[in-house]
Amino acid sequence: DLSARLSTMADQDYDYLIKLLALGDSGVGKTTFLHRYTDNQFNRKFTTTVGIDFREKRVVSVDGKTERNFKVHLQLWDTAGQERFRSLTTAFFRDAMGFLLMFDLTNQQSFLNVRNWMSQLQANAYCDSPDIVLVGTKADLQDVRDVNARQARDLADRYGIPYFETSAVTGVDVNQAVIALLELVMKRMEQSPQGAPSTEDNGSSVTSHKVQEAPVRSMCGC
Repeated sequence: DLSARLSTMADQDYDYLIKLLALGDSGVGKTTFLHRYTDNQFNRKFTTTVGIDFREKRVVSVDGKTERNFKVHLQLWDTAGQERFRSLTTAFFRDAMGFLLMFDLTNQQSFLNVRNWMSQLQANAYCDSPDIVLVGTKADLQDVRDVNARQARDLADRYGIPYFETSAVTGVDVNQAVIALLELVMKRMEQSPQGAPSTEDNGSSVTSHKVQEAPVRSMCGC
């Protein structure tokens, strides 16, 4: 039960709860990507995500200014790609702090649809220019590859976002893609007064054992 899993996290020991959201066409591999990232395993059983699901992982992030380590609880939201769930999934866009925008390297149409997903992001996310990483999936299937690497890089450059070619089967660049997105989110938080960790008068950082959610709307620098 989704609500039960969420409620069990309320009093955990970490500094920040960061919500990242994976989106893209149905079948591009969002679920297997997230499973590889959180469990370091490839789940061969294909199940279509209905509506919304999520996975979790704890990581440590280093503040670039103070070099202080922050314990981060990542909530990775997995969205359905089908059109009939679109109104439900877009409702979660405003609560997400970063986005993994995915397409299938063996499916040209899923790549062409990246532009549609980007338009929906710009219309529904917390900001006109949210933190996004473009992710090509199924990089291990070179024999049936349908999207040229140059095509994908050019599109990422046009949007000014990082690009990774990943494989949930081999694990290549899965961690790197998520880490790159987390670093963008944390950098935006550092630049936001509301997102910065509080300090006492003597300058020492105050560590809270309750969740500090990044104030999403204050993160907007546009």
